[in-house]
Amino acid sequence: MRQEWEPEDLIKVWTLLEDDQERLRNKSGANRLGFALLLKFFEVEARFPEDAGEIPVPAVSYVAQQAKVAAEEWAAYDWSGRAIKRHRMEIRGAFGFRECTEEDQAQLAEWLAVELCGVELNRDRLAEAVVARCRKDRLEPPAPGQIARLVGKAVSTFEERFCAATAGRLSAATPVSAGRPDRRGRRRG
Repeated sequence: MRQEWEPEDLIKVWTLLEDDQERLRNKSGANRLGFALLLKFFEVEARFPEDAGEIPVPAVSYVAQQAKVAAEEWAAYDWSGRAIKRHRMEIRGAFGFRECTEEDQAQLAEWLAVELCGVELNRDRLAEAVVARCRKDRLEPPAPGQIARLVGKAVSTFEERFCAATAGRLSAATPVSAGRPDRRGRRRG
């Protein structure tokens, strides 16, 4: 996510709407601000930030004013406790998303291997395709490291299948030799 925001863009993207304010009603302090920031970030990115540094500083200040919490409270938000787990679950529910399971990841890898790897082997673009597919299917995308492994698995699967299909097309009469060619281009055994 970009870190520089013009005031009109902050207002357009990071303003807490009436429904957002309603969701904040039973939260206070760092949890109130943390929830509000995660909510707006998820609305924009369809994923949660990996750490506090992903949230733009101007957005923290702007959302803190609306939530009526000091911006400094953001530093006290617990990134590993029960509250953030509840917050994520509530936010996913608000947007109609669900967590991406291991089964979902296996299906995504198979989809990449079958549908995309034949025309695209750039791993960054394949990772982008996974994120786009997750958004479309209303799945919270896996963490970047998980996406990289998923893409690697898909590429390996595609390559194995491609090699097997190619080898299967070779006729039995086609000699396969492990030796290097001689001066005339013939393979030596």
